Amino acid sequence: MLENSIPWTEGTVHAAGADLTIIKGGSGRPLFVLHEELGFPGWLRWHEALAQTHTLHIPIHPGFGQLPRVDWVSSVKDLASFYSIALRDMALGPIDVIGFSLGGWVAAEMAASCAHQFRRIVLVAPTGIRPDDGEIMDLFTVTARAYLDASVHDPESSPEFATLYGGEATPEQYEAWEDARAESSRLAWQPYMHNPSLAPMLRGVSELPALLIWGEEDKVVPISAGHIYNRSIAGSELAIFEDCGHRPETEKADEFIARVESFLN
Repeated sequence: MLENSIPWTEGTVHAAGADLTIIKGGSGRPLFVLHEELGFPGWLRWHEALAQTHTLHIPIHPGFGQLPRVDWVSSVKDLASFYSIALRDMALGPIDVIGFSLGGWVAAEMAASCAHQFRRIVLVAPTGIRPDDGEIMDLFTVTARAYLDASVHDPESSPEFATLYGGEATPEQYEAWEDARAESSRLAWQPYMHNPSLAPMLRGVSELPALLIWGEEDKVVPISAGHIYNRSIAGSELAIFEDCGHRPETEKADEFIARVESFLN
């Protein structure tokens, strides 16, 4: 994890009938953060910024990071139901939520099922909807390193990405990536990384302020999927970052922080 001045803790909460590992830090209104398909990347500059005004609750998905699976969770929709129960058990709703890639898909499924559990929702290049132009990149036909490299438009202009993933990966990193890929495969293999019913279900969501953030050069989830999300969620805003790939939170950190803070506050 990167250096940070906001103290954070990692603990275990029993919720939804399971022990859930949660990273928590900051102060203020609670913010639920759902990580991507390769696991939680670490405490980044955007976490640090939002933790000035929010208490971040970052669960590690069951089955990721050598954590045990939850037996009844066998799809992304199941994982969304699991988190909805967990939020209820922890008395955290209605709550702000931000989800990244696979985590964005989970948040979208939660909103489609019960939008009232959220106050505001931010989806950052979520999977979950099949683009009508291009394809969601296949995580399982390339190495984790190749997938990571493809997720940024210009690695040299993204120093935070280089700090996280530059140089030789440690054995621990490789093991964490493979654990994450195995569980992502179990949850989202068929159909690959999308749910055909999600877009129609999202059309029933109303009165939920929603911000969609996408990199214009996203090679993992083409921006055409963002336009479908935008059309499906009534009143949603689609913010497109130029010269940016799948990770606007690191590639365009200043712009990302300003946009999210403005929306949440």
